[in-house]
Amino acid sequence: MMKQQQGKDHKPLSESFKDALAGFLHAVRTERNLLIQFLAAVIVIAFSLAIRIPFTEMLIVLILIGGVISLELMNTAVERLVDLVTREKKPLAGAAKDLAAASVWWFSMIAAAIYFFILLDALI
Repeated sequence: MMKQQQGKDHKPLSESFKDALAGFLHAVRTERNLLIQFLAAVIVIAFSLAIRIPFTEMLIVLILIGGVISLELMNTAVERLVDLVTREKKPLAGAAKDLAAASVWWFSMIAAAIYFFILLDALI
């Protein structure tokens, strides 16, 4: 039997969703890279539909897009948290930001490679 945590009140689920949506919309309004990734996603989805990529491959494309955008949101969170902790030029703070950005870059490169093979298969 699980013990209930004492003294910890949870928000209603609807409030949690509202907070998540507010964070997402804030990121879309304030983060240039996220806007670029959304535009790229729209182009990729439109092109994929135009050349009639099979359903399973389209699901893979959507997962890849979701992964890139999710990592960009996490990168933004890391950058904001580091800036909250320190504005000084500290090697560890810079490394944390660089590593978070690298995760977006790395996943984007893998996503692009996978999409290349999906396109190759669809066009041949």
